[in-house]
Amino acid sequence: MKQVLSKMRRAIEDYQMIKDHDVVCAAVSGGKDSMLMLKALSVYRKFSPVPFTLKAICLDMGFGNMDFEQLEEYCKLLDVELVIRPTQIAEIVFARRQEKNPCSLCANLRRGALHNLALELGSSTIALGHHADDLIETFFLSLLYEGRFNTFKALTFLDRKQVKVIRPLIYLREKDIIFNVGKEQIPVIKSKCPVDGITKRHEMKDLIKQLSLQIPKSDERIIYAVKNFMNEYL
Repeated sequence: MKQVLSKMRRAIEDYQMIKDHDVVCAAVSGGKDSMLMLKALSVYRKFSPVPFTLKAICLDMGFGNMDFEQLEEYCKLLDVELVIRPTQIAEIVFARRQEKNPCSLCANLRRGALHNLALELGSSTIALGHHADDLIETFFLSLLYEGRFNTFKALTFLDRKQVKVIRPLIYLREKDIIFNVGKEQIPVIKSKCPVDGITKRHEMKDLIKQLSLQIPKSDERIIYAVKNFMNEYL
């Protein structure tokens, strides 16, 4: 956990993600990334150079049979307030719209719902669990499917809603997250999404894995190049 906290602290300080007395809403889905981020932020707030309040926000996507008991118990253990917001996102994406590629619409609806929920709770800072591997996967998705160089930033400010989105795990690799989730025995809730594991993002994950097998450390070089590009141009 020391490595996680060290890299997260460096990211927060490098990009000035958290300001004095911010109310930080950690968006948790129950997946490994967001659950580790929640644990790390709950520890970090104890020695952060600036005081901040931490809350956990979660969207009930409406897939049914989603058990949030583990998440509720874990937030109690971490002494973090949890707010779960019911939504109809699953019905909109899969029943009404019947999207062939549902991830884009789903992501847009989730973003809007998270932004609104955070603002309702008096927060303008939302923490997402994206890590370094997500960074290059998003870059490849944009390059191969949209024909443009693009990926997300470590810190994004949305003028229209006056919301700041931070990604404190940006310096962490997915393998580090998997290791620490197991070591710390952090509970993980299986997604009920019908396309979980078969998305375009997973195709990119497999593509990058194949590249790293053929060209050792190519994934590390890609992350380094994309981060430099992101900092300079995006």
